[in-house]
Amino acid sequence: MSAAFDPPATRGIEAPRAPHKRVTGRRSSVEMYSWMFMRLSGIVLVVLVLGHLLIMNVLDGGVHRINWGFVAGRWASPFWQAWDLIMLWLAEIHGANGLRTVINDYARKDGTRFWLQLLLLISVVLTLAVGTLVIFTFDPSMS
Repeated sequence: MSAAFDPPATRGIEAPRAPHKRVTGRRSSVEMYSWMFMRLSGIVLVVLVLGHLLIMNVLDGGVHRINWGFVAGRWASPFWQAWDLIMLWLAEIHGANGLRTVINDYARKDGTRFWLQLLLLISVVLTLAVGTLVIFTFDPSMS
């Protein structure tokens, strides 16, 4: 007998008008905040990245103008340092949060999930530390 003819109770599908059963137990608010962060950071990143591309490629004369002096002049302004820093942090954390979700979805063993998430955390911390250090300690007089 095929699954289409089995009674609904054996298929795991409730009747359409069955009363809603509340799931007992605590739900983690971390996942809700993670979901909200992805949406909000995505919107902010669209503005930051499109603004960055527009300024770098259209308004400032194209990529052929980008060199050491251009970056030095740009990062001499706290506004551009903040812009690039926010873009770095949001993009890194947004991507890491997405990868964390993929790891949670596809890593079958708890040990595998733990080590993958630990490697992800280490790479995020290192990337953010080095990127932030470069933005704030960039020396335009280096040759």
